[in-house]
Amino acid sequence: MKTLVDHLAQYAAYHRDRRNIVTHFIGIPMIVLAIAVLLSRPGIQLAGLTLAPATLLSLAAAIFYLRLDRRFGVAMLVLLAISLWIGAGLAAASTATWLGWGLGLFVVGWIIQFVGHWYEGRKPAFVDDLTGLIVGPLFVVAEAAFLLGMRDEVRRAVEERAGPTCIRDRKTTA
Repeated sequence: MKTLVDHLAQYAAYHRDRRNIVTHFIGIPMIVLAIAVLLSRPGIQLAGLTLAPATLLSLAAAIFYLRLDRRFGVAMLVLLAISLWIGAGLAAASTATWLGWGLGLFVVGWIIQFVGHWYEGRKPAFVDDLTGLIVGPLFVVAEAAFLLGMRDEVRRAVEERAGPTCIRDRKTTA
């Protein structure tokens, strides 16, 4: 199994332009929330809890994150739980509200992602490796931790493999 640094470095190689990283801070949470919203229907009641496809997907993702790294895994678990809570609330609303928020967040989130990759001058990581779809949210959490001065050993290891972040000139990268 790949390590945390393996996954983050592979993903980071597609995300070295700081403007692209900023778009990921906006777009990826929107997409994760959109998936939680859209997959929160249908839900079945089980022991007072609503069990929906979003719950099962979040549980599988949380296990993946926790196996990679306990600290980042706990952070992802909390963020996924918040997404599920918001998603369940929107899924309980009218069909128009549920679909409007779910599809709107999904489409706008991806547009923001592709704008970031335009700055990067490189296609999204998931195009070459579908694990990029599950690593993306973890990358955002890791980058936030790095900005806060946390997990510097992980940041250094990722940058050794992927290189430092920068602002790219599209004329020289296109």
